[in-house]
Amino acid sequence: MTSKETPLRVGLIGAGGNMKLRHIPGFREGGNVDLVSVCNRSEASSRAVAEEFGIPRIEPDVETLLSSTDIDAVCIGTWPYMHSALTIAALEAGKHVLCEARMAMDASQAREMLAASEARPDLVAQLVPAPFDFKSWRTVRRLLEDGSIGDVREVHVTVLGGGALDAKAPLHWRDRTDLSGMNVMAYGIYAEIVSRWFGPTRSVLSHGETFVRSRTNAETGEQTAIEVPDSLGVFAELERGGRVTYRVSTVLHAVPSEANGISVYGSAGTLHWFPGDTMAFASLGEELAPLEPDPGTAGQWRVEQDFVDSVRSGVPVILTSFADGLHYMRVIEATYLSRTEGRAVLLSEV
Repeated sequence: MTSKETPLRVGLIGAGGNMKLRHIPGFREGGNVDLVSVCNRSEASSRAVAEEFGIPRIEPDVETLLSSTDIDAVCIGTWPYMHSALTIAALEAGKHVLCEARMAMDASQAREMLAASEARPDLVAQLVPAPFDFKSWRTVRRLLEDGSIGDVREVHVTVLGGGALDAKAPLHWRDRTDLSGMNVMAYGIYAEIVSRWFGPTRSVLSHGETFVRSRTNAETGEQTAIEVPDSLGVFAELERGGRVTYRVSTVLHAVPSEANGISVYGSAGTLHWFPGDTMAFASLGEELAPLEPDPGTAGQWRVEQDFVDSVRSGVPVILTSFADGLHYMRVIEATYLSRTEGRAVLLSEV
């Protein structure tokens, strides 16, 4: 914990879109945080970010940043391939860590990150959470806990769009297994939300297809083969009972907006959650009606402030802890194994 009167001194590792759009403004909006330095992929890109946001120092490499005695915490905004090594090094250097999602390349790396955080219980280790249900997740949990939904029978997760339809678009880091690991499209985000609402997953059975099989790497000009699916189907079994059906695709044209979202079908009621974080609910035998979040429960993006609060006063990390991150990474790896080995996979195997 640090004094509320003393500025929390933060170093930034990586400075991509989410760092500039969310994390830098978020740290500054919370107050009494000093953004001390930044280390991006090159000196030129580090300097550009430092000048744009008034950050006083750039670092030549991550090792220099982590060894700096005037930095208390780091925000890691790189692609997943660096998350594990950077997080472990930062914790070993005595820095609090806020790490961008997805947590890691696979469950093994996530497990190593959790172990490193448990070895330093005096330090805060937090993942940037899936943000789509900030307003509603507490209400969904209440509906599950008070019996309004009843026994969960089926959950349908539908995430369909055409973001990858243009075969001439350049290679994205999400298309590269060397940068993204076992993560696939937005699947990990929704697996995290499902875990947040329903608890652990017991098993998965998956199938994927890659329709756009290569793209041009803008840095090299070369055609690069793609192994990451752009269409994925998953059947999952929850430990609490009930099955989850995921349909995720980025190669579909003219998908109706009402097709996407999460539907929960229980023995006592039905809940529909829609992108934009709105809900509709119907008790058994009744008509669907809009459902507002329970009074006082609707959250919003305050990821950076939550991190600072945990550092300053020891408030437990809720969204998202490393333990919760490890679970969704186990779901992701089990899905990968099922897809590549053609079998159902128990989470206990991962």
